[in-house]
Amino acid sequence: MTDQALRIGIAGVTGRVGRLLVEEVQAAGAVLAGGTARDQAKAAGLPEGLPLYTDMASLAAVSDVVIDFTHAETVLPHAQVLAEQGAAWVLGTTGLSEAQQAAVMQAAERIGIVHAANFSAGVTLVRRLAQMMGQALPANSYDAEIVEMHHRQKVDAPSGTALAIGEAVAKGRGVALAAVRESGRDGHTGPRAPGAIGFAALRGGQIVGEHEVLFTSADEQITLTHRAFDRRVFAAGAVRAALWLKGRPAGYYGMEEVLGLPPC
Repeated sequence: MTDQALRIGIAGVTGRVGRLLVEEVQAAGAVLAGGTARDQAKAAGLPEGLPLYTDMASLAAVSDVVIDFTHAETVLPHAQVLAEQGAAWVLGTTGLSEAQQAAVMQAAERIGIVHAANFSAGVTLVRRLAQMMGQALPANSYDAEIVEMHHRQKVDAPSGTALAIGEAVAKGRGVALAAVRESGRDGHTGPRAPGAIGFAALRGGQIVGEHEVLFTSADEQITLTHRAFDRRVFAAGAVRAALWLKGRPAGYYGMEEVLGLPPC
């Protein structure tokens, strides 16, 4: 990347978040290099003359960094193309398989990548605090529960953000989340397993995203809450990450590095 204005491409530019990204890139003073669109007939309302492509290779060729909030099934081809083209990658896709995550890590050997389940500064701080609390509060006396609520159209549960928060708690406790995760309790489940990290997913209306982390003992309860009022917070964070990547060496980064948080 040169000293010229950063050229940012947007994968899935005609989508709901893609359109917000367009506005945030322009507000940041970066160059809007173009976007990918499976159906270019849906481009109404985008800036006149915005280059639209049907493939990632064409977008990567004109971009210094690509912001990608598309789908897990695109991760493998996108990782290969971006690494070959040398374009940095801001990746907001969650629910990756082991093979997909491995492809991201392999690409990070050649390009800079910021990968996050949620690009909100607030959620990033909640994750850090959740990790600190997981480390400080003994699992045998403080029960950890994560409650999330999203709009009725959301197709996955728990949310990627909720799982990322759960990963932070598990990391603080020195365990693997898969070994202690409890989701979807129903019927006669028996007592709560010691050290479990529980998840509850609520759906309704058009709620952008609400996440609550509760640590409850016999004597007290500590609660962390984050509410997103507008999807723009995710777009703004992703553009912040793209700008941060300018001049960075190849590597795999998170929003903690973008915000300048010390290692934990």
